[in-house]
Amino acid sequence: MPVDTGLNKDGMIYQREQYAKGGLGVRYWDYRDRIAFQSIIGNDILDAGCGEGLTLEKLVKLNPAARVIGVDTEPENLEICRRHGLPVQEGSLYDLPFADASFDTVLFSEVIEHLDDPERALAEIFRVLRPGGRVIIIFPNDRTFMLARLALGMVREAFYDPGHVRQWTPRQIRSVLSAVGFKTVAARNIPFLCWPACLHHICVAEKLGKQRK
Repeated sequence: MPVDTGLNKDGMIYQREQYAKGGLGVRYWDYRDRIAFQSIIGNDILDAGCGEGLTLEKLVKLNPAARVIGVDTEPENLEICRRHGLPVQEGSLYDLPFADASFDTVLFSEVIEHLDDPERALAEIFRVLRPGGRVIIIFPNDRTFMLARLALGMVREAFYDPGHVRQWTPRQIRSVLSAVGFKTVAARNIPFLCWPACLHHICVAEKLGKQRK
């Protein structure tokens, strides 16, 4: 779970600590990322809201010849990433520190549910993507996650407040992407087909034409 500036640091659950435990959760996490990575195009890749850098680390290893950058606004996240030798830059998702048309792919993994103004962040992603570039959005199904954790005896994790502002649905994400100017080209619920029973939704959209006002 990502470090969230709005949460009390006492009792914080860190991504890397959870990942180090291994087990079924980590296998699923790796499976989720493999599915998402299949939609990456080009050699300029941005991990927007990279958190502690677990996914960023995978991107760097899988794309050694590519330009891969993570951006995050939380100093603790940036310090953790740098401690692991990862390429990160401080910056707001509402004002990305990159020029127009800088990237082929933007990964937006488990971030949108934390945002008060997701449309503004998506507009910034649209701006920094090249024409035909892709945004890959991943967001969780909070209710199913809570039930799954309870079933596994993970009581602390089940009732932990991750700082989510909104529970998204597949239909809602397609609608907001279209409003910004993206075209959804692929969508998938995992690990099952039916969204209410799933843990994550992965949506891939392309930048076509000019941003809508």
